[in-house]
Amino acid sequence: MNIAFHKMHGTLNDFVVFYDPKGSAGLTPRQVAAICHRRAGVGADGVIVVRPSAVADFFMDYINADGSLAEMCGNGIRCLAKYVYDTGLTEKTKLPVETRAGVKIVELITGEDGLVDRVRVDMGEPIFDPGSIPVTIQTDGSPISNYPVEAGGRVFHATILSMGNPHCVIFEDGNIEDLPRIYGPVIETHTIFPKKTNVEFVSVLARDRIAMRVWERGSGETYACGTGACASAVAARIRGAVDEECVVELLGGDLEIEWKGFNLPVIMTGIATKIYEGKITI
Repeated sequence: MNIAFHKMHGTLNDFVVFYDPKGSAGLTPRQVAAICHRRAGVGADGVIVVRPSAVADFFMDYINADGSLAEMCGNGIRCLAKYVYDTGLTEKTKLPVETRAGVKIVELITGEDGLVDRVRVDMGEPIFDPGSIPVTIQTDGSPISNYPVEAGGRVFHATILSMGNPHCVIFEDGNIEDLPRIYGPVIETHTIFPKKTNVEFVSVLARDRIAMRVWERGSGETYACGTGACASAVAARIRGAVDEECVVELLGGDLEIEWKGFNLPVIMTGIATKIYEGKITI
C-alpha cells in the first residue's frame, strides 16, 4: 500500500495524516506501529486517517502509535482541520468533524499566508459518569475528585473524568517532569480503568495558568495531549484552583482552555503545524 501523507504536529504531539476517500486503507495495528516507529518508520504519536462522514464534513479515524483505536485526540483534530483546509478538501472555516467521541465543531484561524495557523475546537462537555468514563468507582453523582489511586508504592489523589476518552488527573506541588515516565504506565493499566486511561500530572502556577505532563494511553509520554489539557483545566476548576480561562503549559507549547462550568462545553485553542509531505509504502 502506497500512502501520500502529511507529517503534522499540534504543540509537538505529532501525527501522520492522510486522506482515504474510499475507506480502502484498512491499516492493521502492526502497520500503524511500523509507520509510527521513530527509527524504522516515519515516526509519530499516532496516525490520522481522514475519511468521509455521513453526519459531518469529515470523519477522524485516530489510531495510537501502538495500533489501538482512540475515541478522540484534541491535538489531532486541529491537525485534521488544517489538513483538509490547506489541501483544498474544504473551503469552510467552521466545520463539523465526526469522531468516535461524537461530532466536534472546529473553527479555523488562518495566517498571513492564507493557510491555517490555529484552530479553536468545541470539545463538548466533560463526562463525569463513572460508567461512561469508564472507571469502576461508585459515586453519588458528584465528580470523582481527590480519589486515592495507588501506583508504584505511592498513593496519588486523582480527579477522574472523560473528554471523550478517559483521564486521570493528579495534582502535585513539586516537580512533575519525571512523574509520567515513572508512574504513568502503572496508572494507565490500573484495575479501576477497564479501558485503560490517559494520565496527567499537573502543577497549578496561577489562577490562569497550569503546567501539565502526560502519559498517553497507547502512546506513552508525549509532548502534549489536547484532551488531557482540557481534562486538567476542568479538574483544576473543580478544585477551585483556576478561573474560567486558563493556559495549559505543555512540553510542546501552550494550549488555551475555556470552561465556564457544568453542562457547558470545553473550548480548546492551539496551533496546528505541517512539518512536511511524504510517501510511504507499507
